[in-house]
Amino acid sequence: MALLGRVLFAWGRGPRRFFRYGTKILYQNNEDFQSKFFPPFQKVMLPPNSFQGKVAFITGGGTGLGKGMTTHLSSLGAQCVIASRKIDVLKATAEQISSQTGNKVHAIQCDVRDPGMVQSTVSELIKVVGHPDIVINNAAGNFISPTERLSPNAWKTITDIVLNGTAFVTLEIGKQLIKAQKGASFLAITTIYAETGSGFVVPSASAKAGVEAMNKSLAAEWGKYGMRFNVIQPGPIKTKGAFSRLDPTGAFEKEMIDRIPCGRLGTVEELANLAAFLCSDYASWINGAVIRFDGGEEVLISGEFNSLRKVTREQWDTIEGLIRKTKGS
Repeated sequence: MALLGRVLFAWGRGPRRFFRYGTKILYQNNEDFQSKFFPPFQKVMLPPNSFQGKVAFITGGGTGLGKGMTTHLSSLGAQCVIASRKIDVLKATAEQISSQTGNKVHAIQCDVRDPGMVQSTVSELIKVVGHPDIVINNAAGNFISPTERLSPNAWKTITDIVLNGTAFVTLEIGKQLIKAQKGASFLAITTIYAETGSGFVVPSASAKAGVEAMNKSLAAEWGKYGMRFNVIQPGPIKTKGAFSRLDPTGAFEKEMIDRIPCGRLGTVEELANLAAFLCSDYASWINGAVIRFDGGEEVLISGEFNSLRKVTREQWDTIEGLIRKTKGS
């Protein structure tokens, strides 16, 4: 998702590529009937060169949603810098996207849990390409577990990556931007249960809620410096890394699709289009927004009577008859 944290799924209708630029192929299947009304639109939404001359910094940019957003921004002209702990993965991704889009993608190794390493990364970022115009906090960690089984270290690992890591990156870059008197657009990727909470992913839910509070707070405080802060809460978009930790047996996939009124999981391209729009000049008056991107999953599971959608027409005839016969209050 952003499913269980970000249970990242992506399925669809028959085999199809996620990106025309050549990212690895994932397939969509298992769709409900109504999904035919909501086909994913795969094309890049913004006009060509929408980010020409812009610098984008993306954490967790080597794989999954981060890789997808980087591919999208690079295709629109941005000079992208991706960061994560695994430099080999980063370099391979950077080379792949650069060859596909024709725009240089830079890779910098960084563990966002380490404030000293974050500081060094930001210094290198500014030295190599200049101050960023776009900052996407996408690095995350999560796994399912009964909360009583969590060790203090397990709790600390998730919160250090998700909350502290996002804070370290945001504060370090923000301070440098203030010094340079330069604005930027910040985007954080959280999850739909950051608002509601969720059992079995309590460290993630707690940390993601903190990320949302931080971004909304800074949207109010740092707007005067020319900075915007927005959040996307993805629903189920399947990516290999998150999926292997959040649904390792594959048992929850069909159940998840059954909870989505649009009848299918989301795609990386759809998420990338939304992220690009929020980071673009077209969204210059969007600040402090939290955008739910889940095909209607959250509203379905929240409604008291939404399970009645499974009642057949014949059963409704019976129910209506019983209601009409009811006398008094």
